[in-house]
Amino acid sequence: MKFSTIFVALALACSANAFSTQTNKATTNKSVMRDLKKHAVNTMAAIAIGSSVLTTPMVADALETQAFFSSTTVVAEKVVREGIYKEYEALIDQDVDDARSTFKSAKETKSKKGKYTAILAILVVGSFIIPMAQYFWYVRDDDSSDRFFGKAPEPPPPPPPPKKKGWFGKK
Repeated sequence: MKFSTIFVALALACSANAFSTQTNKATTNKSVMRDLKKHAVNTMAAIAIGSSVLTTPMVADALETQAFFSSTTVVAEKVVREGIYKEYEALIDQDVDDARSTFKSAKETKSKKGKYTAILAILVVGSFIIPMAQYFWYVRDDDSSDRFFGKAPEPPPPPPPPKKKGWFGKK
């Protein structure tokens, strides 16, 4: 974890200069020092942001928090019960704790396999055929390709004119 934090911080430090505002570069010593200070601050900010994101511990109950004293808060007593693998919390007024399997039987699944295979095949074939048919419907009146492939070849360009001779008819 420490290596990845250091690696990300180093990567952010190297790329911090890319996101800083670009100013007019002058050759004076004052502007060079000002740019150096600006880049140092940008680099430190990038390191701080990168390291704080990676080192902040996640709260275990972050997803289970609710806004209390609201109209949707359910008030019920919770009881800790022991399950097969671990303990769990359950509401005390829980009426149904059904552990029966509700999957279809193997026989019923096997008997309806052909129906679902046909539906899947129709959807796959339709996903290829329908766009092609739509394209050909749109270009059915377009004759640009016929005009392009059916036209006569262009004649070759004329040869370039001969070069003029130099001074007084000499080369």
